[in-house]
Amino acid sequence: MQCQVCKKAQAKVHYTQIHENQMKKVDLCDACAKENGINDPASFALTEIVLGLGASKKLEDGGGAPGNAGSEVTCIHCGFTSADLKKSGRLGCSECYGTFAEALESLLKNMHKGTQHRGKVPPNARRAIDLEARILQLESELKAAISREDFESAAQFRDAIKVARQPGAPV
Repeated sequence: MQCQVCKKAQAKVHYTQIHENQMKKVDLCDACAKENGINDPASFALTEIVLGLGASKKLEDGGGAPGNAGSEVTCIHCGFTSADLKKSGRLGCSECYGTFAEALESLLKNMHKGTQHRGKVPPNARRAIDLEARILQLESELKAAISREDFESAAQFRDAIKVARQPGAPV
């Protein structure tokens, strides 16, 4: 297969990108790959490919947290470092999610439209989510009623919260 850039050399680097449900493939020779910033395919980090160098820089800076600039974050449970995350695009253990939370959140925001799940949810989970949202709304209204010194409404909100927390309560 011939390089799609110089159209002379044999293509050895094959790059595939999927954007808005359309797949684009590029076949490059070693020289053209180096010109386009693809120096060593073995050292590619998934975060660099998907997000560009800015995201991996945040990982190196300790997730962009103030006071962490220049220091490498390390998981105390497994010893995984931000450099390991940058290189492999994977985490070392379940504790790494907490250790690298800030960096992961910024990566997810760039990769997806946000950090909240917006897809399908199983019916039982949907009921629990809706119930929790209802309780939070009632608690907010309870606090507002107390601050207004509307104690009759506050009592109604308190009772509604108590009913909502009972097993099998309607949403």
